[in-house]
Amino acid sequence: MIVGIGVDLVDIARFERSIVRTPRLLTRLFSPDERMLKPRSLAARYAAKEALIKALGGSDGVHWSEIEIASEASGRPLFRLSGSTAAVLTERGITAVHLSMSHDAGIATAYVVAEAEKGAA
Repeated sequence: MIVGIGVDLVDIARFERSIVRTPRLLTRLFSPDERMLKPRSLAARYAAKEALIKALGGSDGVHWSEIEIASEASGRPLFRLSGSTAAVLTERGITAVHLSMSHDAGIATAYVVAEAEKGAA
């Protein structure tokens, strides 16, 4: 059963300017592996983290440093959650989180669907 949906859009050029202006955002928002990526991929990951927070209904107990976007061997993106962020999903009975990301025409986007067993969350 779907218990949350989140979507977010990020202007890649604006995001890149923010990173140049405030470099510490990289360490605050992204894991060491994520920091190696190009700005358009970072913007998509930022959108994914925002979309996850929206799908969860808010940021209580959720910390940016505990959200990492990785890829399966096929290239399919997935969340790696840890700490209190992972605990939030468990507490809410969320059993699956689906993620889709894309970037084109200067915009990065992400879409997240959170699922739980019927009667949970």
